[in-house]
Formats: sequence, C-alpha cells, structure tokens
Amino acid sequence: MSNLRPPKERFYMRLNGIVLILILSTIMSCKRDSEPEGVLTKPQMVDWMLDLYMAEARTQLFNCPRDSAYKLFLPYQDSLKHRKGINDSILEKTYHYYLDNPVKLEAIYDIVIDSLSLREQRLLPGGVTK
Repeated sequence: MSNLRPPKERFYMRLNGIVLILILSTIMSCKRDSEPEGVLTKPQMVDWMLDLYMAEARTQLFNCPRDSAYKLFLPYQDSLKHRKGINDSILEKTYHYYLDNPVKLEAIYDIVIDSLSLREQRLLPGGVTK
C-alpha cells in the first residue's frame, strides 16, 4: 500500500494552506493611512511639487537650450530643498512611498493641478479673484 493521505485529510491541508495564504495576503495588503516617518505628508508634498513646477516654469522663461535650463534649475532646486528643510534621503524616501501608493499620489497631483490652474486663472485678465 502507498503512504498517501486520505482524501479528507488532503482536503483540510489544502484548505488550511489557502486560508493561510488569504490571511497573509490580507495583512500584507493593509497599509497605514498615515505616511511613515521620514516621508513628506500630503500637504508638504503638494507644497514641494507646486514650488518645483513653478521653478521649472521660471527656467523655461529664459528661452535657453534644455541642458542650460537644467543647469539653472538644479541650484534653485537645491536652494528650495534647503529652505524647506528637505534632504535628499527624505525626498527619495518620499518619492518611493508615493510611487508605491498611486492612489495617494494621484490625490496629490489632483491638488497640484487644481492649484496651478487657479494660479494661472488669477494671472489672466479678468481672472478669478479671491
């Protein structure tokens, strides 16, 4: 005779394995709503990105080649990081966090886009007033 387990025991072993996999995947998929330590919060990230996009727009006003504009932009970006107290490791950790959480990143981009659009409307003649 072979050492095969009875069908009922094999069924329960498979069921236990499936339940264990479901529990582990549920635990792994649950993410905290708040940002981990060392990551910019949503309002901080919105503020950072707004300043970054405004800086990019300013460098485009110089009408210079792309590589020259990039060289002008880098010192401004470093100055902005220094002013806001953001170091490279925090920025890198923040970018990775939000790239791993696309729903949160999309919410940030929605706010950034709305804010930039509002700023643009205020600059246009007859634009939105406060």
